[in-house]
Amino acid sequence: MTDPKQFGKLFIVATPIGNPQDITLRAIETLRTVDAVICEERKDGSRLLKQLEITAKPLIELNEHNESDMIQQVLIDLMNGKNMALISDCGTPVFSDPGRQLLKLTAEIRIKVVPVPGASSLMAALSLCPFDMENFTFLGFLPPKTEQRSTVLQKHTTSNFPIILMDTPYRLAKLLDEVIKTFGRQQQIFLALDLTLPSETVYLGSAQDIAAQVQGRKAEFILILDRPQRRRF
Repeated sequence: MTDPKQFGKLFIVATPIGNPQDITLRAIETLRTVDAVICEERKDGSRLLKQLEITAKPLIELNEHNESDMIQQVLIDLMNGKNMALISDCGTPVFSDPGRQLLKLTAEIRIKVVPVPGASSLMAALSLCPFDMENFTFLGFLPPKTEQRSTVLQKHTTSNFPIILMDTPYRLAKLLDEVIKTFGRQQQIFLALDLTLPSETVYLGSAQDIAAQVQGRKAEFILILDRPQRRRF
């Protein structure tokens, strides 16, 4: 049996969520020294390394389309002593991004996994949100089908905690509409758009008012619902 002491390490490296300056010195050093970088999309991974002036670094694509196929080769490389860094398109990897399956297998094989923390859209939004966030329910990305989305939201209309939602930019208006239908027009929400970018905008108020203000806008976002109250129309 291969000695785990001879295995390489897998570094989980957080990268900027928007502003390219939001990367740690440790993250830069890690990306410079590892044998290869595992990224969601080669284009985004290559752009990041170029910005950091890191050249001739092998890139391995691992995303929702090829994760099952690529994991075996990544594990072999790690078991052969290579150190590798996992990054996502932006922010902290694995959190609502590909990589969970890889982490499960590295744990089983006893490959050491090292976090290199940094930018996170969730933590950035929480740091701005005035709601009581000592406890919260994270729902993340809802299912794509309307009926399934509605079912998930309905289950949380009596939640005792604030609810955090994420989705793709083009579903922003749809999600706000679903929140209004499920929780009521006066449901208090916090909406953070394009965090760390020049276009960064934060809204606080009723779901109805904010939906009217952002109508038609497409942006990266995190939506936080205050603890749901009795529906008020």
